[in-house]
This record gives sequence, structure tokens and C-alpha cells, in this order.
Amino acid sequence: MMKNILITGSTDGIGKLVAIKLAKDGHSIYVHGRNEEKVDTAISEIRSKSGNDKVHGFVADLSDLDAVKKMAQQVRDQVSQIDVLINNAGVFKTLNFYTKDGLDLRFVVNYLAPFLLTKELLPLVKKENEARIINLSSAAQANISYEAMIGKEKISFNESYAQSKLALTMWSFHLAKELEGIAIIAVNPGSLLNTKMANAAYGQYWSPANKGADVLYDLAVSEDHKGISGKYFDNDKGEYANAHPHAYDELEINKLIDFTNKLID
Repeated sequence: MMKNILITGSTDGIGKLVAIKLAKDGHSIYVHGRNEEKVDTAISEIRSKSGNDKVHGFVADLSDLDAVKKMAQQVRDQVSQIDVLINNAGVFKTLNFYTKDGLDLRFVVNYLAPFLLTKELLPLVKKENEARIINLSSAAQANISYEAMIGKEKISFNESYAQSKLALTMWSFHLAKELEGIAIIAVNPGSLLNTKMANAAYGQYWSPANKGADVLYDLAVSEDHKGISGKYFDNDKGEYANAHPHAYDELEINKLIDFTNKLID
């Protein structure tokens, strides 16, 4: 069955690679980027390489939560349903540490934006179509500082990134319990893949970017993952594995969700 698939952060890296793979299967693909020119270029490239004209795009700067809401409205206006949502967009090192609202930029792009976008798009995600939501986590996960999230405590890029990825994983597990019939998976696509983000952060890579694209493809459409929800797939190990202990702590999860809802309202 052909699916409608939205992939954030898909103008380059593993997001674009998995978009090409899914487009080759004939699915309708919706790419996203924060630059209109890059989005248009990605659409043209994906159409050319896949032979599939059902590729469209949306533009939004995910560090701006108002832009996230605007994009969500555009998606709701233009797309009848979403069968697969891949929250792939992420940042590590940036020129600016904080957003225009004073929030930690990594927390916003890596966690708050996918949280808000998913919440806004849930009316389009139909459980009768065996919908899946794939959230890009990381092997790096660290205890959350709420003061750091709101820009009141200065921490390193590494720490900020790891905390944002734990937040994303905790929320994924919470969402899986809330949404019966919709599969939600958090995934570490692989450590130090050959992407711009990893190269900019560390100047090296351990594995090709296709390693990450392949696991996203499988999690999105493979029958092997059908019906699995509320789990963490560690692609460094090639299997479902344990995430950070706080991802299973109901008190910590409830604290995070309550804080997040107050922050984005």
C-alpha cells in the first residue's frame, strides 16, 4: 500500500537518502527544510533519482516554534493523511546557542519542535492505516536540566545535545502509551555517520550515511517492525535495546511532559 510520508530535515544527510529510497517505492514523500531553495533542490533531486513525481516540500525553521505551528497548518491544509512521520531534523553545533526566545537551540530543534509538530499533525495520523512515528534519538542521552532547556543554565554542546535526545526518547515512550494503534519508535540511527552534522561536530565518521537511511527505511515501512511501539532501536547494535534509565521512569517522564506542555502553550 502506498503511503504519505513526511520527513523533517530531509534536504541532505540521512533524511534525503531515506526520502529517495521511499520515493523509489512509489510513496508520496513530503520533505522539509529551513531554506526554500534547498527544499526545491531536494525535491528535484529526489524526483529525478526515484522517477517519482509525488514529492513535495515544506519550509520551516524548527528553532522557531511559531514557524513549526505555521508549517503544521500548511501540512493540514495540503495533506489528507500522514501514514509515516519521521522526525529526523536535528542540530548539534550551531553559531547561536539560544533561539530568539532565549531557549537552548538544541532542545528546541531536537525535542520541542518534533513534540509540537507531532501534536499538531496527530489529526492526520490514522491508526487504521497502521501509522508509524519515527523519532531520531541518539546513543548520547543524559539527565535533563530544565534550567538549561530554558536558557537559564549554560552547558556544553555535547551535554545539550545528549539531554535533548533523552527528552525526545522519554516523550516517544510516553506518546506510545497515549496513542493506541499508532507505532512510535525512538531510534539511534548510528553513531558518527558520514553526515554534515557529525563531520562538523567531530571531523570524522565511523559509518556511511546509508547505514542510518537504511534503518529509517526499515522502521518506516518494513513488516519486520509492524506493531512494535514504545521501543528504542539502537542501530549501533542492530537491535532493540535499552535507552537511558530515565526513559522508563514514570515520574521523570511526567515531569518532562508537564514542563513541555507549559512551555509550548
